[in-house]
Amino acid sequence: MARSRFKGKLLDLSLTLDGDQRLTIQLDGDFRQAYDELKDAEIDLTVAKHRERRSLDANAYAWVLIDRIAEKKRIPKEEVYRNAIREIGGVSDMVCVQDRAVKRLREQWDRKGIGWHSETMESKLPGCTVVILYYGSSSYDTAQMSALIDSLVQDAQALGIETRSPKEIQALLDEYGCVEGVR
Repeated sequence: MARSRFKGKLLDLSLTLDGDQRLTIQLDGDFRQAYDELKDAEIDLTVAKHRERRSLDANAYAWVLIDRIAEKKRIPKEEVYRNAIREIGGVSDMVCVQDRAVKRLREQWDRKGIGWHSETMESKLPGCTVVILYYGSSSYDTAQMSALIDSLVQDAQALGIETRSPKEIQALLDEYGCVEGVR
């Protein structure tokens, strides 16, 4: 079964006389093979605004900083990483969970990776606990990754660790469409 992912632009939306909607899309890629396989089949379609994926170079640089900070502070890299995630905004959700389900939710969430971790807070609702679910950087868009690197750079500089220049870091982030700058 063909499964295709393309970047493109919406060109037109029209209505047939029967009231059906027809969407015209311009694709940046060759869809012909997938079209041949999917023609006349019922398909699932998701359309979302395009966002550039974050840079693997940016991810590698984040881990260099994490390693240097951990070495300087003499703490595990995982602790540095999780603390940095806690410090930036927009990378967590808070959910109110029945007390009996908290342990299982946290165990399952934490299995997703090092950065995927959770904390709890008391809820005002009887029988419930507020769980803060932090997302690991593997799920971050470029703006979130930019915020993470910015936070790590500030921490590194506060410890006297040499970092790339703001211009070099910004160039690394600009390459992948980051909108936030580095202080």
